[in-house]
Amino acid sequence: MQNQADLSLSSKSKWLTFILPSLLGVFLFMAPITQFDADSGKNIITIPIAILAKGFLSFFDGAAPAMVTGIVCFSALMSVINRVAKPAFIGRSDFLNHLFSPSTPWFIVQLLGAFFVTVTFLHSGDVADNASILQVTLATIASGDTGGLVLHDLMPTLLSVFIFAGLLLPLLMNFGLLEFVGALFTRVMQPIFKLPGRSAVNCIASWLGDGSVGVLLTSKQYEDGLYTQREAAVIGTTFSAVSITFSLVVLTQVSLQHLFMPFYLTVCVAGLAAAIIIPRLPPLSNKKDTYINGDSQKIDFEAIPEGQSVIGTGLEKALEKASQVKSARSVINEGVKNAMDMVLGVLPVVMAIGTIALVIAETTPLFNWLGAPFEPFLRLLQIPEAAEASKTIVVGFADMFLPSILATGIESDLTRFVIAAMSVTQLIYMSEIGALLIGSKIPVKLWELFIIFILRTLITLPVIALMAHGMAAIGLL
Repeated sequence: MQNQADLSLSSKSKWLTFILPSLLGVFLFMAPITQFDADSGKNIITIPIAILAKGFLSFFDGAAPAMVTGIVCFSALMSVINRVAKPAFIGRSDFLNHLFSPSTPWFIVQLLGAFFVTVTFLHSGDVADNASILQVTLATIASGDTGGLVLHDLMPTLLSVFIFAGLLLPLLMNFGLLEFVGALFTRVMQPIFKLPGRSAVNCIASWLGDGSVGVLLTSKQYEDGLYTQREAAVIGTTFSAVSITFSLVVLTQVSLQHLFMPFYLTVCVAGLAAAIIIPRLPPLSNKKDTYINGDSQKIDFEAIPEGQSVIGTGLEKALEKASQVKSARSVINEGVKNAMDMVLGVLPVVMAIGTIALVIAETTPLFNWLGAPFEPFLRLLQIPEAAEASKTIVVGFADMFLPSILATGIESDLTRFVIAAMSVTQLIYMSEIGALLIGSKIPVKLWELFIIFILRTLITLPVIALMAHGMAAIGLL
């Protein structure tokens, strides 16, 4: 009797560990909430994580740019110290090694981010008529249209969202929600996406959490012989999507955060269309169905136990995952590491690449030339201000935030909505996902990533435009 009571208590504990944190995670990241927006004077629909991020910025009342400057400089300084002195406390920690041992190219990017953020923070961006070349260069970097825009308009929002998203992501990732939802999709992944059902976990982890999580998870499973070359390439380039929190940042940048729910629906519909079509086109369709060891014999990892339903299997896996949670402290530690990884790892990259791209956009016609072929396409889709919008198309390959930054001067809400959704669904951006894919074992090349980027743009733009025109017809835009 005592053993039965213990078993019942253990089972109840597993159920509560699975259900309560998962529901809290869904609420924080996905539940629509109506809130009065003082800037617009209207009630807007947002999500709890966005309310927390906005409260953070309000609490610090303008100090966020200084905080960002300190964080980016600290990250670069620690990487320099680690390269020069190799302190033991970093060498003993896998996490600190990950943070402060970037490859040489990304170390250079990190140093550029620190240089740009320092110049921008200390320099007004104004320049005298008789200024030297150095003064003009520094003023160009610090201008309100380049580094100043990134530091003062984008980075504070990123900082606040990264902190709360990183801390709270374990609620979605660690308590069985992905295992349960993934099991429900096992019967649809193969016919629709030509992928094994287990890949649903990767896809959902990317979609709900962060694209980098999906890339790393896919690469590890490919190395372990669980995916073929084609499957790993398809998952890494098709489902390593921008997370809900990143989507919110992009939408906030174009001042349309009150449309988050229809925006994210648009992103999902366009992303689904791309996920169905692109794996059936080269270069992904040309990938071999062989495993990393060269074996072409397909392995079935997904057999559902005889007499057990898909839901029953999902619940069993979810409860097993929930039972692996050791303590609240371990969850909190993981959340803190997530937040530190985002803040110390991503902010310098965004500052560097964002500033460089904006300087190029402001001082050269490069992005005008690259985007010009898309202008007739945008006009065909009846997108207002098509000439201005075309300049944002290709720049997303450098960094996902840049199209929405460049869109801030566009007056049409519909056009800004289309650009924001496009930047999210393009998915391949070299400041994070592209770099991770190139650096991983997943078999994709740089030129293949660029082709996939263009294909995603051509496929998702009509879907996004159709959704946007539909929203305009009912008065949302």
